[in-house]
Amino acid sequence: MNTIKSAVLILCFFLFQYQGTAQISASIAKANKTLSERGEVYLKFQKSDLASVMKLSTTVSIDRSSDEGWVYAYANKKQFEEFAKLNIDFEVLTAPGLLYKPGMKENVNVKSVDVWDFYPTYDAYVDIMYQFETDYPELCRVVDIGTTAEGRKLLFAKISGNVNTNEAEPRFMYTSTMHGDETGGYITMLHLIDYLLSNYGSNSELTNLVDNTEIWINPLANPDGTYALGNSSVWGAKRYNGNNIDLNRNYPDPEDGPHPDGNEWQPETEAFMSLADSLHFTMSANLHAGSEVCNYPWDTWLKLSADDNWWQFVCHEYADTAQFYSPSGYMNQFDNGITNGYAWYSINGGRQDYMNYFAGCREFTLEISNTKLLMENKLLLYWEYNYRSLLNYMKQVSYGFRGVITDAETGDPVTAKVEILNHDIDNSFVYSGNEFGDFYRPVFAGNYNLKFSSDGYKDKILEGESVGNYETVVLNVSMEKSTGISENEINQWFVLSPNPVSGFLTVNYSGNEKLDFQISVYTVKGEKLFSGKFEFQKNNRKQLIDMREKPAGVYFVTISSNGSSLTKKVIKR
Repeated sequence: MNTIKSAVLILCFFLFQYQGTAQISASIAKANKTLSERGEVYLKFQKSDLASVMKLSTTVSIDRSSDEGWVYAYANKKQFEEFAKLNIDFEVLTAPGLLYKPGMKENVNVKSVDVWDFYPTYDAYVDIMYQFETDYPELCRVVDIGTTAEGRKLLFAKISGNVNTNEAEPRFMYTSTMHGDETGGYITMLHLIDYLLSNYGSNSELTNLVDNTEIWINPLANPDGTYALGNSSVWGAKRYNGNNIDLNRNYPDPEDGPHPDGNEWQPETEAFMSLADSLHFTMSANLHAGSEVCNYPWDTWLKLSADDNWWQFVCHEYADTAQFYSPSGYMNQFDNGITNGYAWYSINGGRQDYMNYFAGCREFTLEISNTKLLMENKLLLYWEYNYRSLLNYMKQVSYGFRGVITDAETGDPVTAKVEILNHDIDNSFVYSGNEFGDFYRPVFAGNYNLKFSSDGYKDKILEGESVGNYETVVLNVSMEKSTGISENEINQWFVLSPNPVSGFLTVNYSGNEKLDFQISVYTVKGEKLFSGKFEFQKNNRKQLIDMREKPAGVYFVTISSNGSSLTKKVIKR
């Protein structure tokens, strides 16, 4: 009897295994058919399998995870081949861009539009953008920053009170729909452009915002994906670009290097990086869909950003306002409408982390609707839910510390690093602009010590500067030229070894000049543990710092002389 039971159990096991294998094989066949037709496939699998998938950062593009235990993801042909090797049970889903076929408008006269409750064809979209420029020549200029993989335009509306003249004012950017099937933000940004331009002069608060901010709005960052089946309709929209690459995994990553997805930078990626590098935006946001939440840095790291309290503050302001002007249940997921990116799910190569780490800009990701391809009769509703929050976030660009940095002798603008001491980490400092010397540093309410540094100038430190939320503190700084050495020279002359250190830390000097230096050691909290003055010359090139009794952790060693200084990170084992 036991033998019979064992045989039955073994047979059931193999039948179960066979059914599971057959089911996966059927799903693979369906996925490959979809890939041959669209170049990407939309799928879901159980969250319990997420850990094995995340071991390969380029395996799939995670879209979201649900409370019911499902993970939703996209894959192109190369990604799916890797995913299939994991032998995970999955289901192929109908692509969001194919769930609904909206009506389209081909000819649009902006001034005759009473409600923006439609999707334009691609050609109509281009015409709308240039009509804004024609109708408001003193306020709006359309800037074409490049073309997509398939040759479509990447267009920005640049809006300012004196749009054809560069002024000392912060730059702000909104972009939307870098995932081509997430279309709610696309039309919302057309709404916003129209709202700013048509209400200028009659709404004093809005007029002040436009007069004192250089605003850049790109409604459609991935037109190839949005108009994947042709310029006449957004039906069939895809997540990926014309080369079937996820643009929000295609940026340099703070942790995973310049090409975390294993692909070359796409034309869209290069165009946006070039713009960010040349304009130095103070703040920005990137609009997506598939959830309803404000997702703030970091996406790639577990550690929090230097300005985590500020991010929570501005994101809660956004979500709270949106909730107030929308039906119950809108944007109330996660922590009442906000989430840290890594706490939700980690990605690498995202635009948000690129802007914060490499471009010196505060950017968060706005998920504007649970539905990706919104029905056209819903578009006006989501504008109504969000436009006040969009304006509130833009206003934050003027709060915090700001000012102009100049040469004390000539009055000329100085490009300087503006750093909040014992606060800034992971490139959270900012620089002043080279044309006017203006800088902008949004920050949460508190008391701060600020350091201003520039090659050829003496460092300047302002201590105990207080700022409140929704408050602007102007700090105009004049810098004196230094007769000493530069920060770059200190960096070249000094090497700290070993690092990590367990015993004595050696400060090695390679310069040829006889100079006195101050060397200080600080904890990550800014507590000074050691400070001393040393003379370095050809026959005295080393100094030892005893780290034996210091607790394991991260320390900062500051080396300074004649108003110039350099800080290096040291790890104690």
